Amino acid sequence: MDAPVTCTLLLLVGLVMLGVEGREGAFHPDSSKSEGAQKRPSRSSDSKAGRCSYTFIVPQQKLKGVLCVSTESARANSSETAALRTLLVRQQEQLDLLHRRLEQEGSLASEVRVLRRESSSMNARITQLYAQLLNEILHKQEQAKEQRRLEGLLLNATSQLLQMSKNYRDLERKYEALASTVSNQSQIMTHLEEHCQLCDIAKAQQDAASSAVNASASSPEPKPMVSYIQRDQSATQNQEETLQEVQEFFTPSSDLPTEAPFISYPVTKTPGPWQDCQHVLDSGENTSGIYLLRPRQSNRLLQAWCEHGRALGGWTVIQRRQDGSVNFFRNWEQYKQGFGNLDGEYWLGLEHLYWLTSQATYKLRVVMEDWQGRQVFAEYDSFRVEPESDWYRLRLGNYQGNAGDSLSWHSNKAFTTLDRDKDAYSGNCAHYQKGGWWYHMCAHSNLNGVWYRGGHYRSRYQDGVYWAEFHGGSYSLKKVMMMIKAI
Repeated sequence: MDAPVTCTLLLLVGLVMLGVEGREGAFHPDSSKSEGAQKRPSRSSDSKAGRCSYTFIVPQQKLKGVLCVSTESARANSSETAALRTLLVRQQEQLDLLHRRLEQEGSLASEVRVLRRESSSMNARITQLYAQLLNEILHKQEQAKEQRRLEGLLLNATSQLLQMSKNYRDLERKYEALASTVSNQSQIMTHLEEHCQLCDIAKAQQDAASSAVNASASSPEPKPMVSYIQRDQSATQNQEETLQEVQEFFTPSSDLPTEAPFISYPVTKTPGPWQDCQHVLDSGENTSGIYLLRPRQSNRLLQAWCEHGRALGGWTVIQRRQDGSVNFFRNWEQYKQGFGNLDGEYWLGLEHLYWLTSQATYKLRVVMEDWQGRQVFAEYDSFRVEPESDWYRLRLGNYQGNAGDSLSWHSNKAFTTLDRDKDAYSGNCAHYQKGGWWYHMCAHSNLNGVWYRGGHYRSRYQDGVYWAEFHGGSYSLKKVMMMIKAI
């Protein structure tokens, strides 16, 4: 019983081993052969040890292809596999990196597309704003042209108004002359009527005398007749005097003026011209009025008002405001040559100021009066105006007075008018201040501005006749006089 069981067990073990070796031999044929060679003697040894022996014929597998016998192949394949795995891991990491970069680039591309859309919208908006800005610029240019046209019309209207005012004054003078002529003619008619009455009386007296002579021809007393003759002679004499007066009235005389003068000049001891009003005072003329001046080193003749009743006299008045009768919103040429009425409001002229202040050292005195009658003054110990090539730039000295210093801020500044903008402001100060002045940015004083009645005024800009240190810029002064005097 033990022998068959043992044989059966050995058979099963052999079959299992053959199955395992067959499987391993498919991969390692050389190793299977060597193992088979080693097992064969063991089997013989086993068979010899037992009581029975068996011989099994196992079919050999057919191998195709080249057989490589190497004892180190397994180790080489494992290292290559590790290297391949490492390479695969690296390539996987690179692939992941590329995926991440691709995702980043995709997000960047989407952001770029968004930015491009925003840029296109911004470009469209900028184009729209540029078009609006261009339209605004064109509109402002048109408004500026229209404003300049209106200002030109205003200046023309102002000049026409001044011309009409002058013509009106001429008509007033002619009307006064006609009125005086009518009055004289009425006087002549009265004299003629009196003369006719005297003639009638004389004729009646002659008739009465002749009748009396005829009636008393035999009377020896000649006294009444003598008296009648004397009456006749006196009547004839009165008649002759009346006729002589009428002839003298109608007789033209070259000594009498044909037209009443508009400006009354003072009677002077010497005819002039003088260098300035100080020269007039030194010549013995101490009456304030209009005098003929000619500055030294100049052939210019000019008329100016000489003020001898203030501050020891000898002052040449270069500007005066008192009733608003003259418009001071003028252009450059008018401020250069001067304008206004010498016995009222006027501006002497920048060119005249230059020649006057070039011949000696002058001081400036500004006299002001408010609407309550308070008078103040501001005096500067030197005053000079540069030539037109330097835009009549103002040069001032030190201040003294009780009005406050509102002119030193304008020192060393060029003169500015509506058509010559020489101030430091971005706009034209003459346009806002409605005058011509040595504007800076823009004015602490504006003595050539608009003359408002009553003092405090309401205006869009500070364009009144003001002195900032005296009542401020919203108070228009009643009277202002600028005058210079040689030191």
